[in-house]
Amino acid sequence: MNGNLMTGTGYLVRGAKLLTHPSLRLFVLIPLIVNILIFGSLIGLGLSYLSEVVDSWLGWIPEWLNFITWILWPLIGIAVSLITGYLFTAVALIIASPFNALLAEKAEELVTGKPVDSLEGLGAALMAMPRGVIRELAKLMYYVPMAVFVLLITLIPGVNVISPFLWFLLGAWMMSIQFVDYPMDNHQLSFNDVKEAVRGRRLSSMGFGGVVALCTGIPIVNFFVVPAAVVGATLLWVEELAYEEVPREDFN
Repeated sequence: MNGNLMTGTGYLVRGAKLLTHPSLRLFVLIPLIVNILIFGSLIGLGLSYLSEVVDSWLGWIPEWLNFITWILWPLIGIAVSLITGYLFTAVALIIASPFNALLAEKAEELVTGKPVDSLEGLGAALMAMPRGVIRELAKLMYYVPMAVFVLLITLIPGVNVISPFLWFLLGAWMMSIQFVDYPMDNHQLSFNDVKEAVRGRRLSSMGFGGVVALCTGIPIVNFFVVPAAVVGATLLWVEELAYEEVPREDFN
């Protein structure tokens, strides 16, 4: 089975609800501060170039098709938001990666009631930072060739009308991989294992990744989406991707 799109989108909502749980509050704090600092400083810069980028893309459209620009403008705007949202998120994740792993560990322990043999405390998270940065860079390098391919399509007149949808699909795929990697890495599973697990539950993963991708492009909301996505991806791991069934508490 490939899962369910609606179930996948629900993991982010459930993850957001769990952020207020007393046992997770401390581990939410650092990723949240990192997100606010990075998104707060970069999103204004990104939005300032939005109109210029959209007008440039629309410039590829022949004059006889100018009547569809009113449809394409919001679509291209969404595509630009998805791209910048992913890139800003990637920067935030590189900096806060060990703390996100620690948050995923504590969230899994909360919902399963079983200890995870991984990081133990903030000191261990800091010691694991170089490894976490390397793992984040591996995910970024996986993303770049696909992004270049979609970018080339974006530059082809006529064909580029489908590029906003391709950017969305790519963003959904990468966001699912990006966040599911945290609980799976805590179990010493490789990046190839992560990709295989996400493919195995494609609909649930794309539903989850799609709503995360959309939220990263929304100002203010994107401050909180990373910790919510970390916990949501942990729920996805526990309930659908884990190799064996594990007991869990009901936190719906």
